[in-house]
Amino acid sequence: MANSSGQDIITDLPQSIIEIILTKLPIRDAVRTSILSSRWRYKWATLTQLVFDDNCVSQFNDRTATENKLVKFITRFLFLHEGPIHKFTLSTYYLQSSPDIDQWLLFLSRKGIKELVLEVGDEEWFRAPSCLFACLKLTSLELLRCELDPPPEFRGFSCLKYLNLQQVLVAPEVIENLISGCPLLESLTLSYFDSLALTVRAPNLKYLKLEGEFKDICLEYTPLLVVVSVAMYMTDDKTEPFEQSSGCNFDKFLGGVPCLEKLTGQIYFTKYMSIGYELGKVPLTYDRLKLIQLYQVSFEDMKEILVVLRLILSSPNLQELQISSSSNAIAASEATDLNFWETDCPTGCTLKNLKTVKISDLSGVPHEMEFLKFLLKNSPVLEVMSVLPGIYVSCGKLNVVIELLRFRRASAKAEIIFIQDQV
Repeated sequence: MANSSGQDIITDLPQSIIEIILTKLPIRDAVRTSILSSRWRYKWATLTQLVFDDNCVSQFNDRTATENKLVKFITRFLFLHEGPIHKFTLSTYYLQSSPDIDQWLLFLSRKGIKELVLEVGDEEWFRAPSCLFACLKLTSLELLRCELDPPPEFRGFSCLKYLNLQQVLVAPEVIENLISGCPLLESLTLSYFDSLALTVRAPNLKYLKLEGEFKDICLEYTPLLVVVSVAMYMTDDKTEPFEQSSGCNFDKFLGGVPCLEKLTGQIYFTKYMSIGYELGKVPLTYDRLKLIQLYQVSFEDMKEILVVLRLILSSPNLQELQISSSSNAIAASEATDLNFWETDCPTGCTLKNLKTVKISDLSGVPHEMEFLKFLLKNSPVLEVMSVLPGIYVSCGKLNVVIELLRFRRASAKAEIIFIQDQV
């Protein structure tokens, strides 16, 4: 491409601009830039961030042919590559366990790789080769659908700050040793783990996300933890493992996280936290906790209600509370401990910073309404309480609205918004 004076704009681009252009292109197109001019030829071979996926090659109806072509493309690219490789991403449906992947990882371990993402196949688990654990300069590691079995001499990734493991087959003691062997770890995601009892020791951990069928979770040493998100996938007929937990789950999970700023508890979280809970225990104060999100809280279970109360009363700077209910309307309406709100509920407490409350899937059963009454009565700066009724609540909606509007409000500017069904 030339301008009006005949100057070749493409050829004369500054080196820094060429590098930026190449990093923005899919890797297949980056390779094709060699035809632009002699100055562009093999510039792609110095890229430090490589992303290989199924779009790198033309796809055939024959899966084996596509797989072979993809392997050949990646192997040739790495063979011609010059200089360091800082980030390597392999995300492909076509490749399963392959000796070629092992060779690529061995190559990367000698290139000072810092960020590695592996998402291979969808039918069988990829077994991570031992050379993966020789990538000691890693700062970020993401593994999906793989088997992880470090060699006995492996002592951890001393530089790792970000670890994301999804659908990874690994022994419980291995995952715990891996976490504790990463002293700089700041972000940890564990997704789709089955029957895992987990103890976390991570002095610099700030962000934690857990999803799966966890039997037990103990945050033994996580003093800097800022954000926690937990989803416990469990069917109603398989909640017995929760009962097998020893001690107070609330203390084991949140007893040592003084820096917590955001807490998200998905399905079964409050049920798990209620195991071993004792009313009257002196809780840790979460001075930095400003947002609590709790999903599918059972308001027919008094222990779960106590967990919610303990959380909000231990968070003096809480600004926003989001709760979805999963109450069984029949069971909750027949509750026999409604006198709790008059006789045993903490008094003289003030949620002095709570401004926003969002309640969804409300059934209008007694304990739910008493909880809302408690919030309105003890939140002097509350601005908005939005209420979304459950899909099975129909004839009782008007009664819920009337009852809510009758509750005394500590905040003169508190607005109650009743959200209609969204079509």
